[in-house]
This record gives sequence, structure tokens and C-alpha cells, in this order.
Amino acid sequence: MKLSDFVVSDAIIVDLQATGKEAAIREIVGSLHAAGRIAEADTEGVIRAILGREELGSTGIGQGVAVPHTRHSTVDQLIGTVALSKQGVEFASLDGDPVHVLFLLVSPPNRPGEHLRALENISRHLKDERFTNFLRQSKTREQVIEILDEADHNSA
Repeated sequence: MKLSDFVVSDAIIVDLQATGKEAAIREIVGSLHAAGRIAEADTEGVIRAILGREELGSTGIGQGVAVPHTRHSTVDQLIGTVALSKQGVEFASLDGDPVHVLFLLVSPPNRPGEHLRALENISRHLKDERFTNFLRQSKTREQVIEILDEADHNSA
């Protein structure tokens, strides 16, 4: 599975405005809605599901990275996107540091294997310091897409 299989490039945010967890999740889910991947009537349900998952434990995994995710019946395929925050988002991360790189993932409930493979793929890339540093420095959506494509190519 490649990042390009599920990352919705039209929903990538390179200058996330939110500084809190809920506002960041709302802004990112809003970008998936704006890209036509989540219906307006379903956005609040998806946001609530992600926030519910966060109550079980923060997906802020440390080193300025978070991977908020959920399964939701309103999506028929695995979708995700990337958001970058220059100022940082307070995300209750494991290390207490603000988050600058967020990968948000939503998948259909009937495909748990796909969901886990996507999470594994994301976390494998995020362990690569070079990958996360390049993402953090990205200023345009095109630069983010290029970094994701290169990561896909290198892991093929």
C-alpha cells in the first residue's frame, strides 16, 4: 500500500491555522469535505468519531507528529490527508510537544486490515527523520505531494 493510494492531494493543508486538537481535526476534516471526499452532512459525525478515538489515547505520537484516525460508515474507501502547522498544535502528545505534521485517516468500518496497513505505512515513514523534516519544510501542496511520491517510490 502506498501513501498515494489514500492521501487526497486536494485536501492537503500546508498552513493549518488551528492551534488546538479539536479545531485542527475540524479544519482537516473540512479539507476532506472541500475536496469532495466527505459529504457535508457527514463531517460532524466523522469529527466526533475522531475525537472519540482521541479520548482513548492521544494519537500525538511524539516528535511533532500526530496520526488522528477513525473508521466511519459514511466513507466507502480509505481516505486521508496531511496537514502541516507552522505554529504547532497542542495535541496532548506523548512527549508533550506541539504537533507540526498531522496525517488524518478515515476508513470504512468493514476494512480493518486496510486501516491497519495504512497506519503502519504512515508510521514507518514518520520514523524516517528525513521524511518528517522535508514535510515540515514544505511550503506548497505540490512539495508535499512530491515528498509523499518519493517516499512511495523508495519503499516500493
